[in-house]
Amino acid sequence: MTEHDIVIIGGGPAGLAAADAARKAGIEDIMILEREAYLGGILNQCIHNGFGLHTFKEELTGPEYAVRYIKMIEEENIPYLLNTMVLDIGRDKVLTIINRGEGLTTIKAGAVILAMGCRERPRGALNIPGFRPAGIYSAGTAQRLMNMEGYEVGKEAVILGSGDIGLIMARRMTLEGARVKAVAELMPYSGGLKRNIVQCLDDYGISLKLSHTVVDIEGKERVTGVTLAAVDEKRKPIPGTEEHYTCDTLLLSVGLIPENELSKGAGVQLDEITSGPVVNDRLETSISGIFACGNVLHVHDLVDYVSEEASLAGTSAVSYVKPRKEKTPSSQIKIKAAGGVRYTVPQYLDAENMEDQVKVRFRVSDVYRDRYISVYFDSERVSHKKRKVLAPGEMEQVVLKKESLAKYPDLKQIVVCTEVE
Repeated sequence: MTEHDIVIIGGGPAGLAAADAARKAGIEDIMILEREAYLGGILNQCIHNGFGLHTFKEELTGPEYAVRYIKMIEEENIPYLLNTMVLDIGRDKVLTIINRGEGLTTIKAGAVILAMGCRERPRGALNIPGFRPAGIYSAGTAQRLMNMEGYEVGKEAVILGSGDIGLIMARRMTLEGARVKAVAELMPYSGGLKRNIVQCLDDYGISLKLSHTVVDIEGKERVTGVTLAAVDEKRKPIPGTEEHYTCDTLLLSVGLIPENELSKGAGVQLDEITSGPVVNDRLETSISGIFACGNVLHVHDLVDYVSEEASLAGTSAVSYVKPRKEKTPSSQIKIKAAGGVRYTVPQYLDAENMEDQVKVRFRVSDVYRDRYISVYFDSERVSHKKRKVLAPGEMEQVVLKKESLAKYPDLKQIVVCTEVE
């Protein structure tokens, strides 16, 4: 068994930023574990630009953004193991890992940072009728095949789901000479960023069909066509609204799920809405010394926010391993999502030991216009800010300040909600 002060699971944008922050905070003994053959995670296949505007104040592609952090890791001589799979995390923070070079080994960690990212929801979760022909891909798989492997995935495509990856792949396939017939979305709103709807669909004349879904897939050997239909308020297809599209490819962009099998195995409490760990303002999970950040915690819209969040996880892990000050007795205050807010991260706040300010990130459950984002300390409203538009595809945030919470010594609950007035 080897030992390290901090072990980070995942060498993508979250893991790299966490490692960089932990080293800058004074910890030398860090180990990054990555299951792929290279660092960078999902960014390696995201060859479009739009990354880094917040972090580096310039527009970068995904690989360029990843290289910035990889260079930091290499310059700081932070060790990492590639092609390494973590099989198990014990409550005592002993990790069981396997790779070709060392075989099956264990690592004892002072603190663990979960940064495993997320995965795509597969076709099996959708219950779409039809056979299992070639030509059906998750959007991320198609992106990898095109951008990293150099394959053409199809010539005529329909895309189900308007998440950011689906929108970006609509543009990518168009640029490669394919014809994207339509993008169908089950919900009455898009799940992607507004800028991606404009830049990836509107600019290329690709139609976005809201409140529509795929009701049939044709073809046995290869997809030959799909049938779309409008859905009602209960998301059920409406008879008589069917539209047939000939195509050889169907891309699925129907949601991302945090990669939390390891978290479950370790006994970490998971949030029912995000499917990621329940954390406090230091991004510490329900198990002491295990922290979480990035898309394994909740699905982000911007990688810049992933890096910012991961930096907090890194410094929090350092404070856990080598505390610089005596902690006062903690009093966990619950942060509750209500009134159109689907979830918050973090879900708990330690008012006594918190930083000067804490960012609470959240997503709304529907598209709202001319609404207020309000914050309540118990029953007293302490913040009330109007927003022209709120949409599920855009992550929102409120900032809680320590000086404000100090005025409420008996505070039991913080509520983040939307209000009409």
